[in-house]
Amino acid sequence: MKVTELAKSLGTTADTVRYYTRLELLKPAKSVNGYKSYSNKEVSRLKFILSARNLGFSVADIKQILNESEDGKSACPLVRSLIKERLEETEKQFQAMLALRGKMSSALSQWEEMEDKAPTANMVCHLIENFEQIKKA
Repeated sequence: MKVTELAKSLGTTADTVRYYTRLELLKPAKSVNGYKSYSNKEVSRLKFILSARNLGFSVADIKQILNESEDGKSACPLVRSLIKERLEETEKQFQAMLALRGKMSSALSQWEEMEDKAPTANMVCHLIENFEQIKKA
């Protein structure tokens, strides 16, 4: 199977297939004319990679998981451990985004009542500058 055929069969792009090939996560055979040919094993491997990425695993995580598998070990304990880490990271990011959302909402409600002002030598936009002063106080 060629790059574009593989990409189309899994609903991804040829660039994605090439990216994982460059990272050597996929190892296609090369034909005499230089085209890369992906076996059924590589199709399954890309499907796994795409599923793992969809769950939030990093490329480094995926390399670790594939290495465990290639060594004949069950990757399941590693997968559980990694997903717990990713979930904790995601929760922290989610909480940070909620805090940012609160700041943005607060700023918007304050700014709706404030007049527009032209910039000066010491001020670019009084909305942001005054909001920061209020929050630091």
